[in-house]
Amino acid sequence: MSTESDSLERQDIHILVVDDDDRIRLLLKKYLAKAGFRVSAAADAAEARRKLDGLAFDLLILDVMMPGEDGFALTRALREHNDVPIILLTARGESADRIEGLKTGADDYLAKPFEPEELVLRIEAIFRRLGTTAPASIIVFGPYRYDLERLVLTKDGNRVRLTTGEESLMTLLARRAGGTVSRYALSEKISAKSERAVDVQMTRLRRKIEDNPSEPDYIMTVRGQGYRLLAEGA
Repeated sequence: MSTESDSLERQDIHILVVDDDDRIRLLLKKYLAKAGFRVSAAADAAEARRKLDGLAFDLLILDVMMPGEDGFALTRALREHNDVPIILLTARGESADRIEGLKTGADDYLAKPFEPEELVLRIEAIFRRLGTTAPASIIVFGPYRYDLERLVLTKDGNRVRLTTGEESLMTLLARRAGGTVSRYALSEKISAKSERAVDVQMTRLRRKIEDNPSEPDYIMTVRGQGYRLLAEGA
């Protein structure tokens, strides 16, 4: 049985479901959301690529037998520059197909039909193998520590008060520490009407963190793309 703590951890995990079968795609999205995960969906590889360009995901569920670029090809392409966990789904259960899926870099392979509960268990197993049930824990940068479970920022042990918007930006930056987070992804996180609103919020956040906000040490601007948090070990 899931505890309240498990549910909160699952809410930090954003999954992308990619399947050209409308019924299966909507079923999985509904079930995984009910299980506590954040879920987005795409009908094919092209739509998945567009979403991946704008948003950061913690795990992908890809159907193998999609028209155009299939799940094997998409997994192979993603593995050239992305280590996000991937579970492949297929109506074919032959061992040769499972081996092919794993060779492309997938983390797991599930043959249809399957029970949605089994998929959830496999998702949890992947994060256990990564050493955590959630994508991150404590992010350290300079004298600051950001607790991704409690959503608390401290400086030398003293809490730094953040607004809801600043907390949301800090959370996404911390979860992707060392990597660039697009303005689009950040605007989605805070439900902003424009990417300009992200810049305004980021300026306010920098004023609370940086000694010199115009020459930041931690929250860096990536020109034409977004922002990156420089953290220890990232």
